[in-house]
Amino acid sequence: MTSPGQRKRSVTRADTYCISVCGGTGCHAYHCEKVSNAFIEEVRKRNVQDTIEIKTTGCHGFCERGPIVVIFPEGIFYQRVTPEDVGEIIDGLLNGKKIVERLLYVDPVTDERAVHVDDVSFYKKQHRLVLGSNGRIDPRKIEDYVALGGYQALKKVLTGMTPEQVIEEITKSGLRGRGGAGFLTGKKWEICRKAAGAPKYVVCNADEGDPGAYMDRSVLEGNPHSVLEGMIIGAYAIGAAEGIVYVRTEYPLAIENLGIAIDHAQQNNYLGENIFDSGFGFTVRICQGAGAFVCGEETALIASIEGERSPEPRMRPPFPAESGLWGKPTNNNNVETWANVPLIIDKGHAWYAHIGTEKSKGTKIFSLVGKVNNTGLVEVPMGITLREIIYDIGGGIPNNKKFKAVQTGGPSGGCIPVTLLDLPVDYEKLTEVGSMMGSGGMVVMDEDTCMVDVALYFLSFLKDESCGKCVSCREGTEQMYEIVKRITEGNGTEGDIGLLENLGRVVKTASLCGLGQTAANPVLSTMRYFRDEYSAHIKDRKCPALVCKALISYTIDAELCRGCTICAKKCPTGAIRGEPKKVHTIDQSKCIKCGICITSCPEKFGAIRKVSPVVV
Repeated sequence: MTSPGQRKRSVTRADTYCISVCGGTGCHAYHCEKVSNAFIEEVRKRNVQDTIEIKTTGCHGFCERGPIVVIFPEGIFYQRVTPEDVGEIIDGLLNGKKIVERLLYVDPVTDERAVHVDDVSFYKKQHRLVLGSNGRIDPRKIEDYVALGGYQALKKVLTGMTPEQVIEEITKSGLRGRGGAGFLTGKKWEICRKAAGAPKYVVCNADEGDPGAYMDRSVLEGNPHSVLEGMIIGAYAIGAAEGIVYVRTEYPLAIENLGIAIDHAQQNNYLGENIFDSGFGFTVRICQGAGAFVCGEETALIASIEGERSPEPRMRPPFPAESGLWGKPTNNNNVETWANVPLIIDKGHAWYAHIGTEKSKGTKIFSLVGKVNNTGLVEVPMGITLREIIYDIGGGIPNNKKFKAVQTGGPSGGCIPVTLLDLPVDYEKLTEVGSMMGSGGMVVMDEDTCMVDVALYFLSFLKDESCGKCVSCREGTEQMYEIVKRITEGNGTEGDIGLLENLGRVVKTASLCGLGQTAANPVLSTMRYFRDEYSAHIKDRKCPALVCKALISYTIDAELCRGCTICAKKCPTGAIRGEPKKVHTIDQSKCIKCGICITSCPEKFGAIRKVSPVVV
C-alpha cells in the first residue's frame, strides 16, 4: 500500500526540505493560507530559500486535523498548525531536525504520538492511488505534475496505442464508474466509440450531488491535471474532440485550479491541436452548474449543460453513450473515474486488477464523517471491511460510545447496522444489504442516534431535491417524509410501517432515474435493521435514543442540582426557575427542548438529563 510518505521525494532538489501545507477547502476553513504565508515570510526573513521550499498543495485528506503540514523528505507530520507555530517548526529544521512534540498527532486508541505521516493510523490502511499526489504537488504548477510522471500515460497512448487498445486496457483493468452505478468504464467507452454520429463528447461530472461528500472537489482542487489527462485519453479512445467538466458553482477553488490547469495544459500542448505530434486534438471547457442533486444523474446533467433551466432526467434508452449531449454520442464519467485512467495506462491493467475484489477493482475514496474520531477523505482498496475503515482508519467512536450504524452512498444510501460491521466494501456487497456505493459518503452513527430521525433527515433532503418529473418520486418522497415525520412526533399508527414499505417499493420501481430509484433506501434500510425503533415510536410513544423532541422531556435531578443558576441564565425561554443554591425546576410548558441547559450544566454536577415523558 502507498501512503503519502512512501511516494517519490518532493519535486525539489535533493538537498532541500519541502514544507507541504494543505490548501484544500477543509484546511482553508482553518485559515491555512495564513500558515502558508507565515512560512513564506519566515523563510524569506531567515534567507533560507535555497534550503527550504514552501508548497501549498491540495487536500491531504485528514481534514479534521487541519491545517496540516508535512515536511519532506522525512515525512514529518504536524497537525492543527497555526501561524504562531511556524517559527518553532523552522527552528527545528535548522537545528538538528528537532521535532515540535505538541504538534504531533496523538492516536485516540493507543495514545501514542506519530512523528511521520506513515505512522499516523489514519493513513496506514489507506491505498492512496488517486489522492497520493495531493500532498506533494502544487495544483497550480503543471511542472509539479509532470515531475511526478504526469502526462506520460497520455504520451504512451498517443504515440504507441490504438483507440481499441486503450479501451481494451481499461476493460481488462475492471475499472467501474465511481459515480454510483458502477458500470464498467471500458464497456461504456466501447459503446460510445462504436456509436454512429459526430461530433462525440466526453463529460466529467464533478457535481457530486451529495453535499456532505467532497471527493471530486478535492481531486479537482489538488490534482486537476490527473483528471484532464484521463479525459484526453478517454477522448482519444472514443474519438471525441471536445470535453466538458461540469462542476457546481459552490466549488470556487476547484473551478479556479481547474481553469489554471486547462490553461497550462494548452500552453504545453497537452490540450489543443496535434497533441504530441499525433494528429489528435482535444479541448476542454468548464460548465458551472447550480448544484442540483439530480444532476448527479447523467441525463439530467446533460440537460443542464444544454441550458435547461430545470434539468430533468430523460428516458433511457437511448443511453448517452449513443445519444447524449445535443443528441450526439457522449461519454460521461465522474472525477474519480477519470483520475484512475492515467494510473491504469501507466502501470498496466494487471497491476490495477490485482487491487480489490473479483468484481470491484481498484480503490474507492470515501468521505468519512459523523461519530468517528478521525474524519476526512480516505482512499481504500475495494473489499476492505467497514470495521477497518471505521476503527483502524477512523480511530473508532468518540467518548467510548458504541457504534450503531453507518450510512454509505450519500443521502439516498442505506444504513448498515453493527451486526454487519465486518462487511467487505464493494459494489455488490453494499447493494445486497440495502445500501450502495453511491457518491462515496460514509456517515458513522453512535448509540445516541435515532434511526427514525436519520430517515427523516435524509427524506427531507431527497424530497426537496426531486426534480418532480416522476409522480412516484415527487409524491412518494413527500408522503414518506410526512409519515416518518408523524412517527417522530408521536402520532404514528400501527399501519405506518407497512405503508412505508409499500411506498418505498413503488418509488424504487416506478421512478425514472437513480434519485427516485434509491430515495427509499434510508427508510427501507432503517426499517429492515431497526424496526424496533419504529415500533417504540409508534406503540410506546418513546424515542429510545432520546432524540425526537416531541417524545422527550428535560428534567433536573434534585439530588444533583446545586443551584448554581447557570442553566437558568442560559435558558432562552426562561423555563428554568429556582433561587441560588437551591434546587431548580423546569416549566415544561415553556421548554422548547433546545438542550442548552444540558450543555451549560457543569460536568461536575450533571444534574440535567433527557427522559421519555410518561404517556397517559
